[in-house]
Amino acid sequence: MLEAPEESYVSATGATVWPAPAGALQRGYGSGESAYRDEYLSSEPPYEKPYVARRGTYRMRLRMLLRSVGGRIVLGLAGALLVAVLAVAAVGVRYFLLHDGRFLLGTSADIQIKGNEHLTRQQILSVFGADLERNLFRVNLAERRADLERLPWVEHATVMRLLPNQIRVQITERTPVAFVRQGTQIGLVDAGGVLLDMPPEAAGDPKYSFPVLTGLAASDPLSVRAARMEIYKRFMTELDSSNEHLTRSLSEVDVSNPEDVKAVVTTGGSDILVHFGDEDFLNRYREFQEHVAEWKTQYPKLASADMRYEGQIVLEMQQGAGVPLAGDAAPVEADGGALTGGKADPSTAVGAKSAPTSAQDDNARNNAKPVAKAKVAAKKAAAKKPVLKKAAATPASAAVSQ
Repeated sequence: MLEAPEESYVSATGATVWPAPAGALQRGYGSGESAYRDEYLSSEPPYEKPYVARRGTYRMRLRMLLRSVGGRIVLGLAGALLVAVLAVAAVGVRYFLLHDGRFLLGTSADIQIKGNEHLTRQQILSVFGADLERNLFRVNLAERRADLERLPWVEHATVMRLLPNQIRVQITERTPVAFVRQGTQIGLVDAGGVLLDMPPEAAGDPKYSFPVLTGLAASDPLSVRAARMEIYKRFMTELDSSNEHLTRSLSEVDVSNPEDVKAVVTTGGSDILVHFGDEDFLNRYREFQEHVAEWKTQYPKLASADMRYEGQIVLEMQQGAGVPLAGDAAPVEADGGALTGGKADPSTAVGAKSAPTSAQDDNARNNAKPVAKAKVAAKKAAAKKPVLKKAAATPASAAVSQ
């Protein structure tokens, strides 16, 4: 086995000899024995300068090349050649994508549709009728998405390419929140006020258990319909905030007047129109629900109840229904005033007893304080309707006939 060479050895003269440094012959050392002795025959190892790599040489050359006219010309030609190669490649790729038969949208089977529930596949495919047997990359996806979102039932649509020759359509349909009366027809409307056609499967479907909404017309701007739908949503949300499902008793809601939301409430087998105003819907509904059985007992022809006023509730009978006293009933007091027996004028009956005096009429009008701004005409009309003060209890002996 060979042993590693020693770093130094002893010469015949007894001096320690150190190995010559790398590149000693290139550094101009003398070839004479004296020079060798002075350099290597010493008791100390010779000093060798550390090797320093050359840095910045290529960078310096590049800078010099850029500063020269010839270098700039060469670099410019190289850049132009690279751009030309990339342009030719792009043109070739584009030609391949637009003309290769593998990217042809052949039939309607190559169009995938997801998310449609009310819209039929044929209604959606009608948007892509001109794209069949057309190259996939020539189909304008943005235009097709806009065409789909013009369909009344489509709230949002996504259209994407699937290589090599398919299109995927994702539909998000609108959610109806109420029936809407459109002339003699009944349709649907979503939360944004967009009118929708009635689907054939809506009849008998429990998910279409909405009240009929009036006060919206197709001729109204979408912004007007959207504002009225906000009132409707606030009204329905407040009634259902107690988790009592109070909206199930509503058969119709009228939002034609933003200051007075009216609803037809089904109670005890009959429908009564209730004026709720524009706020405090839940409390007014509960107050109506608390007294409606008593009112119907005393006023079988009760048609509507106006709950907007603080000091009184205005009840209105059905058109043509009188509110006279029953037979020979004894005189009773209502609203703090003495009323005489006999038949009362039904157009001005108060508390279903007899016509009020002018002082009582003024008092009833002054006590009616709308929570919201009520029209003066509503206050004047209240004097001609049966008025039941909230603070006054109607005597049980009072009877109402037609």
